[in-house]
Amino acid sequence: MSAPDRLRSDQLRAVLGPVTIGCEIVVLEETGSTNDVIREREKESPEGLVVFAEHQTAGRGQRGNKWESARNKGLWFSILLRPGMGIKDSVRLTSWAAQTVASTIRSNYSLPAEVKLPNDVYVAQRKVAGVLVEMRAQPRSAHVAILGIGVDVNHTQDDFPAELRDRSTSIAIATGCPQNRSELAVALLKNLDRSYAEL
Repeated sequence: MSAPDRLRSDQLRAVLGPVTIGCEIVVLEETGSTNDVIREREKESPEGLVVFAEHQTAGRGQRGNKWESARNKGLWFSILLRPGMGIKDSVRLTSWAAQTVASTIRSNYSLPAEVKLPNDVYVAQRKVAGVLVEMRAQPRSAHVAILGIGVDVNHTQDDFPAELRDRSTSIAIATGCPQNRSELAVALLKNLDRSYAEL
């Protein structure tokens, strides 16, 4: 299996239309962590900025765990949010994002995606996606939240490190065929945008 497509910011923006999440999209070939890129740009960027990377060299998950991101195989992206809620409410953001990712996978691929608290998405007892929210208080302005999402899309079992192969999966493995990453990216951003407004 190989990734059938490349992410392009102009194509993603054109399909999304008027939205908050995805109002500005950047696609990087490689970076350390998309969360860190958002942090560097947050002062001059609008809420809803999304940064994708085709490969992360220092992606991270909950509790400082390393997030493996095989080049051109998954969706690794972060979103700049100014949610108007307190730091203690970051758990609400994590739950909302994980539930939205799971429901998108269920509806797009008819897979039994479920959230494993606090921040992971599983299909058939194997991890397929994860969410990381990093929130910081801002003096005299809305708190900033950086939402990082990683989804294993077109991985084969060999794309995972040996120690993760018995507990990781991808959408391609679960469905039996490669999937279009751009289509999933658009679906995720649309669903996140719609549900964020309700949140």
